[in-house]
Amino acid sequence: MAEATLPHGRPEVYEPSLFGTYSKKIGMWLFLLSDSLTFGALLYSYSYGRISIANWPTPFHSESIVNATIMTAFLLTSSLTMVLAVRAAVHGDAKAQRLWLLATMACGTGFVVLHGREWSHLIATGLTLPVFPAMPGHATTGEFADVAKNVPQFPATFFGLTGMHMLHVTLGVVYLGVVALRRNFIPILLLCWLGAWLGTPSYSPFHYGAHVLLIAAIICSVILWLKPKVYDAADVEVAGLYWHFVDLVWMFIFPLVYLMSARII
Repeated sequence: MAEATLPHGRPEVYEPSLFGTYSKKIGMWLFLLSDSLTFGALLYSYSYGRISIANWPTPFHSESIVNATIMTAFLLTSSLTMVLAVRAAVHGDAKAQRLWLLATMACGTGFVVLHGREWSHLIATGLTLPVFPAMPGHATTGEFADVAKNVPQFPATFFGLTGMHMLHVTLGVVYLGVVALRRNFIPILLLCWLGAWLGTPSYSPFHYGAHVLLIAAIICSVILWLKPKVYDAADVEVAGLYWHFVDLVWMFIFPLVYLMSARII
């Protein structure tokens, strides 16, 4: 059988990209579409419990509302810095791109730290899950010690929803760190993991949650060493899509979970 050959020097013809855009962007949109179903299910579960259960808890005092408002300000600011990072990438300003990405990461880190403080406060007042390690001297006598027994749906849906979002923000910070610093971000990530692991008590959920950073560091190391590259404007834009999605989800969580469950005294 004769083999067909293509003449040399003939320009290669590629199939046009779907909807006139590049595959990375399509892939991110498809991922965000599937992820929105996850958050939609979690938001629905929380809303259904809030409507169907008469004694739905309202654990958020003014301190929690102020803390959540500052968290929201961090995310809104991060959306602005992310837009500026994309703009700098489009104009080929690598230095400004890196600085704006680092600013976005700083805002995301501030959000995670404040959210962790909120979780620690609620756990100390008795709002906990059976899978959480017991906090000595707090969980049994706290203000919400009976909530997990009387209304177990509240801590399950609250920690499930906010924990999933906090995980997404954490991974988003890692994502932006890889785009901004590439291999130089790996030792920083390992130091953050070590500090979070050693700096939190053994009974805190964040003591074990810090291992997310270790897993992320291992995966990023494999990717960056097997396929090193310089991330261009398209990569920054795709990262921006993910970050704006995470911010948008919080705009649903903040009023539904915090403002509508505030305790009015």
